[in-house]
Amino acid sequence: MGVHEMVIRTATPEEYAAIGELTVDVYVGEGYVPAGSPYAAELADTVRRAAAAQVLVAVHDDRVIGSLTVARYGMPYAEIAGPGELEFRMLAVDKRARGLGAGTALVRTVIELAAAESCEAVALTTMPAMVDARRIYDRFGFVAVPERDWTTPAGELLTVLRLDLAES
Repeated sequence: MGVHEMVIRTATPEEYAAIGELTVDVYVGEGYVPAGSPYAAELADTVRRAAAAQVLVAVHDDRVIGSLTVARYGMPYAEIAGPGELEFRMLAVDKRARGLGAGTALVRTVIELAAAESCEAVALTTMPAMVDARRIYDRFGFVAVPERDWTTPAGELLTVLRLDLAES
């Protein structure tokens, strides 16, 4: 494996702190989530997340540059997944590493996992402001499911996207 290749794999406990920090940097630092909010605390708590879901990490040059959380239907971190759907949440890519394809590689890995597990679809919730992430989802063919959109306790409208694996 070349030194500059990116690796996508399940995170190890040694990486949890870096993942929490990165996720908060992106979501809070870029203005998507208010600092000090309960959700910011949840984003920081990789230990708890990794105990209840699968945390994937993108590593490049021995540095954590991206992460997301995979939640299976009926599991604690699944907010919107229905039967037969694999959901992912909390996609974050270090802004200094954007353009390396970490976000795309992480999403591709979820789609591959879903196919390997014979899921019918991959689903996610995104915020309208997250245009960079939305470009990735659009490229893979995720489509909006407006009837499944939902609102946070703070009143922010969130968008549900779904990729039907039967069609791909």
